[in-house]
Amino acid sequence: MRIERYFATCGRGIEPVLADELRALGARGVKPGRGGVSFCGDRALLYQANLWLRTAIRVLWPILEADVSSPDELYEAVRSLDWTRYLTPEHTLAVDCNVRDSHITHSQYAALRVKDAICDQFIERCGKRPSVDVAEPMIALNLHIYRNRAVLSLDSSGESLHKRGYRPIQTRAPLNEALAAALVLMTGWRGDRPFADPLCGSGTLAIEAAWIALRRPPGLTRKRFGFQGWMDFDVELWTSLRDQARRGIGRTLPAPLLASDVRGDAVAMALTNARAAGIGHLLRFNKRDVRDFQPTPGRPGVLLCNPPYGERLGEEKNLFSLYRLLGEVFTQRCRGWTAYVFTGNPRLAAAIGLPPAAETPLYNGKIPCRLLKFELE
Repeated sequence: MRIERYFATCGRGIEPVLADELRALGARGVKPGRGGVSFCGDRALLYQANLWLRTAIRVLWPILEADVSSPDELYEAVRSLDWTRYLTPEHTLAVDCNVRDSHITHSQYAALRVKDAICDQFIERCGKRPSVDVAEPMIALNLHIYRNRAVLSLDSSGESLHKRGYRPIQTRAPLNEALAAALVLMTGWRGDRPFADPLCGSGTLAIEAAWIALRRPPGLTRKRFGFQGWMDFDVELWTSLRDQARRGIGRTLPAPLLASDVRGDAVAMALTNARAAGIGHLLRFNKRDVRDFQPTPGRPGVLLCNPPYGERLGEEKNLFSLYRLLGEVFTQRCRGWTAYVFTGNPRLAAAIGLPPAAETPLYNGKIPCRLLKFELE
């Protein structure tokens, strides 16, 4: 099977975690970059990347790279490819585009020129052209133009990989599933010791942690991936990889996983999401104020929480008491544990009152954040 170079996209700061995930899958030539990681592998690895990667947003297959300084140059570059290798007039297609620091400034027009180049080639060769289907195309293309360098890729994922399917209703301050998984992986927790989130909200951190502990791939129950519309889609290979993954899923959590929140509606939503994720029978969500948090007796574990930052859920001044309370709970009840706080407000973080052992810069959407680590000796 041919080896190709692919590119998996992710949120800023998550590249090292994604690189580790790819190495664990057996990818070669893994190179973290800005906003993603390039890697080499065969088609089986591409399928596995979509099935298994927890921190990726999309997995792309670059098929064209060219220097372009105008929409016409882009058109000519795209038309130079033999598009019969990738689709037929019976396929539907869509082009997603982002442009930065280039002479080409209008992303929608750039996407239109790509579509025109492909369709014009088909009309010239066979008198028929593919149709556009923005909602659910059989072939999805991704165009990235940075400083007049265009990279056109086939999108093997389709819908963003962070959409696991268990969280249909967005809460007021959602934590992206891929980011949540990255936070859990950054703590080093893999299910071998207790895990706790005393501010669980809709349960995303707890659900992602449980899937990691159970070795359950995040793409297992996804209805469709982009590569399933490709001309060379190998149904037997894909079915085999998915069945193999299903056989490896654990049935019980190897260590306690605690999740609680003071809001009853959040606890109800978390339980609904856990059931949709197929693990409602394994997770317990309690309605409990953080001041009443009690870690499990015995072996110390990992505490990870994402308290509100002030930008989304209320005024900053009303949150200082919550952050101070976190610091008190850490020092009084969590001796021996390692605590992690993910926050986008450094002033509130200072109210915890403990010096962090480490800080990792990340983003939650467009909000610059820090993952703070506290060693509670």
